Parts: sequence; structure tokens; C-alpha cells
Amino acid sequence: MIRVGMGYDVHQLVSGRDLWLGGIRVPHTFGLLGHSDADVLIHAICDALLGAANMRDIGYHFPDTSAEFKGADSKVLLRRVVELIATKGYRVGNIDATICAERPKINPHIPRMQQCLAEVMGVDEDCISIKATTTEMLGFTGREEGISAYAVALIEK
Repeated sequence: MIRVGMGYDVHQLVSGRDLWLGGIRVPHTFGLLGHSDADVLIHAICDALLGAANMRDIGYHFPDTSAEFKGADSKVLLRRVVELIATKGYRVGNIDATICAERPKINPHIPRMQQCLAEVMGVDEDCISIKATTTEMLGFTGREEGISAYAVALIEK
């Protein structure tokens, strides 16, 4: 049996924080604001995996009202999500994700993100597709107020 889920996340760009995307630190003058490390790509992937398994969403499992997750490394959350879907007999098939940001340029960092995420999820790097796009300077992304990410996950039983 296979199932598909979709995830989306967005966080505001602010000064004074590191920028974490796909489990790696990306050099930039701004970082993302959030209760955890605010890694929008990992959060979107978590929601896609949880949705595919019909297990609600990342906020349900790791609420931003919990001190336990304050400043959390999103790679830890992703590993826990993979363990959660395994309780229902599922494993990750593949991930297809898109990061929307005007700056910094994401493409040079994609291979390291793929390597990191594959290791965390226990899959081959070829199972992780990451793309990058801008919004042509339109909307909050275009004004560089935030970064968003979309992900689709296929899981198998």
C-alpha cells in the first residue's frame, strides 16, 4: 500500500538567528523565527509524512507551547516523525520538496540538504528531491520577509 501527503510551512526572516534549511546551516544575514530552529523545509516534510499516514500535523505532535521543543533541532523532530509513521507500518518512499526564497541562493546547498535529510530519514539520497524557486519579488517572500516550503511525501507499507 502507498499513500501520499502534502506539507507546507512558512517562517518570518529576522536578524539575530541562524538560517536552518533542510537540516543544515545556510549562511545568510537573517534566520527564521520560530519556537524550534524554524527549519521550514523539515517542517513541511514532517507535515507531508504525517498527513500521508493520517497522523495529524507537526503542531499536534510537537506543540509550540511546549518547553520541550523550545529551540529544538528539527532533524530530531523529523527522526521522530519517521518513527511515528513506522508505528503504523509505514516507511518513507520518497520526498519532493520546494523551497521559496528570494535570498540566499538555495541551489548550491541542495546536495548537502539531500545528504542530511536522507541520513535522518534512513533513505537513499535519490529519494529526496529538493527544488528552489523565488516569487519574482512578489508577496512576503519577494519582500524577503519570510521563507516558505512545500513538500509531498510518498510512504509505503
